[in-house]
Amino acid sequence: MAQWTADELSRIDASAELRVTSARADGSLRPYTTIWHSALGDALYLRSAHGTQNGWFRRALHAGQGRISAGGVERDVTFELADPSVREHLDRALHQKYDRYGPAPIAAITGSDVLETTLRVMPLG
Repeated sequence: MAQWTADELSRIDASAELRVTSARADGSLRPYTTIWHSALGDALYLRSAHGTQNGWFRRALHAGQGRISAGGVERDVTFELADPSVREHLDRALHQKYDRYGPAPIAAITGSDVLETTLRVMPLG
């Protein structure tokens, strides 16, 4: 499996927003969706603010592949459900990054009921 470089993760994480898209069955990409994100360790993590039925999340998980763009980095990526052990660390990272936007927006992507909406994102190839 390919790995992020330290520079890529740093640039992506420094960006307030990330654009994500998933691949269709024919390999073409869907339109981008802008979301919040955080790097943790050697991986990038995304969470759906509107649960598992959010369109971009369902399509990304189903496709398993897509593309992200943030901080001047654009990469083809893989999507997989995150290991439960990252929840608390990722919550802290997201709070540190996004608390400035107020309690309601950050509450949509942190807490005990969001683990099933957390994707680990790694570079493809």
